[in-house]
Amino acid sequence: MAFYVYILASERNGTLYIGVTNDLVRRVAEHREGVVEGFTRRHGVKQLVHFEVFDDATNAIQREKHLKKWNRAWKLELIETHNPDWLDRFDEITS
Repeated sequence: MAFYVYILASERNGTLYIGVTNDLVRRVAEHREGVVEGFTRRHGVKQLVHFEVFDDATNAIQREKHLKKWNRAWKLELIETHNPDWLDRFDEITS
């Protein structure tokens, strides 16, 4: 089973959200559809701009916690390095 750490954005350089899941397609779809009340729904955070794959939950959770402690500039640099155009990668994971 794979585990994913992901970053969602409201827009380029907008509000960011970092999460972890074992079903990236389902979880991102939930954010996009706003089915769960909370931060992402309140702030319109729906675009999948970055994700990383892990073999086990422990490493994924550690990475999520690590990223959440990063300052904003480091998070933006991570996104820009792997996705310079801030494309929504949802279609990539569903095709």
